[in-house]
Amino acid sequence: MKALNKQTAPKAQRPERIIQFGEGNFLRAFIDWIIYNMNEKTDFNSSVVVVQPIDKGMVDMLNAQDDLYHVNLQGLDKGETVNSLTMIDVISRALNPYTQNNEFMKLAEQPEMRFVISNTTEAGIAFDPSCKLTDAPASSYPGKLTQLLYHRFKTFNGDKSKGLIIFPCELIFLNGHKLKETIYQYIELWQLGDEFKTWFEEACGVYATLVDRIVPGFPRKDIAAIKEKLQYDDNLVVQAEIFHLWVIEAPQEIAKEFPADKAGLNVLFVPSEAPYHERKVTLLNGPHTVLSPVAYLSGVNIVRDACQHPVIGQYINKVMFDELMETLNLPKDELKKFAEDVLERFNNPFVDHAVTSIMLNSFPKYETRDLPGLKTYLQRKGELPKGLVLGLAAIITYYKGGVREDGAEITPNDAPEIMQLLKDLWATGDTQKVTEGVLAATSIWGENLNNIPGLTAAVKADLDSIQEKGMLETVKGIL
Repeated sequence: MKALNKQTAPKAQRPERIIQFGEGNFLRAFIDWIIYNMNEKTDFNSSVVVVQPIDKGMVDMLNAQDDLYHVNLQGLDKGETVNSLTMIDVISRALNPYTQNNEFMKLAEQPEMRFVISNTTEAGIAFDPSCKLTDAPASSYPGKLTQLLYHRFKTFNGDKSKGLIIFPCELIFLNGHKLKETIYQYIELWQLGDEFKTWFEEACGVYATLVDRIVPGFPRKDIAAIKEKLQYDDNLVVQAEIFHLWVIEAPQEIAKEFPADKAGLNVLFVPSEAPYHERKVTLLNGPHTVLSPVAYLSGVNIVRDACQHPVIGQYINKVMFDELMETLNLPKDELKKFAEDVLERFNNPFVDHAVTSIMLNSFPKYETRDLPGLKTYLQRKGELPKGLVLGLAAIITYYKGGVREDGAEITPNDAPEIMQLLKDLWATGDTQKVTEGVLAATSIWGENLNNIPGLTAAVKADLDSIQEKGMLETVKGIL
């Protein structure tokens, strides 16, 4: 078996046009895979310089393989099972700014540099007032980026054609807006002046993005077989699902410069990210939150098995297509396509997604993912959505704890005050008190849900049915 490097594998030389903050599994299986496809299928012709955002990271491992590695995509694509391996060759080099600060700052001096892409975790886009302009480098990601931008501004004497296009991929709603605000805070803290501020405003663009791809990461259990198949000793293989979506809130001239759509990729340039964020939360996270307790209390442990179950599968379809989809405002065919993609993802034969792993903090999840849909459905249809109501009753039942019919433990996990509230309510043995008490918990919902017409009676009826007939019979009753 060969070592993986540019002596043993072909690696194209391309102009360095992208600075990427972050070297983790997600960026390598998502962004770098996208750039690979753009290079293969369009005239994008760009390579990536990776910058390690914290002092401990993986750049040494990357450089040991000349920044070559394979992406292993697994899942269902239009019903067909796919398990592919692709060598990604887009990273030219990887830097640690804590030990190579000069090389890091010199990136700002390269005239062809055009894009900055990041994924530094949700905590990465934060303002740290202890950062100084003279730090080598600043500790925060926005601090490092401001240092780089200011150096570029000075190197090219404020030339407007040398601005950078910045795509943050951190999992924060309106991540671009947050990053921009933080850069302004550094401009003020470090007193970088109005000229630089104007250059940043007029020459650079910071655009909010939404990313979506499940990336399990390094395939520990499959790695020996993968290496055997590749005949390369690749220690940076990254596994990901086939589905990918990148929504970028930016004008069409940015799309011309970053022609991902021309490469046949699911990358959308849109005027507002908000409806796509709402679509993901509603049609992906929303069904997850209610299918989990319903499936688990019916004796089903894995998301894929829940989708393929003759009764629970129908329940999931009802919640997605008949209820939650009716509450969204994007074109129906777009929503239907997205929902079908979500079901393929839930059915991924390579991922055993335990429903209990989704059950953590279910009440706050229901509040953000399902409650808005319940209210909109009631407003639009004049009746409560039975599937979403049953999902709430299932969560309340799950939080009672105890054991399942087959003897499996039911072990809810949430904030201590929520756990105590449920314990006290269930101790009364009165489903009316349980229902009213949970719905009245303004600390969870920010309001008293007993005020929603018909909800208290509907949840109590479902709780009673689950106690008397069991979960599966109760689900059958609403289908």
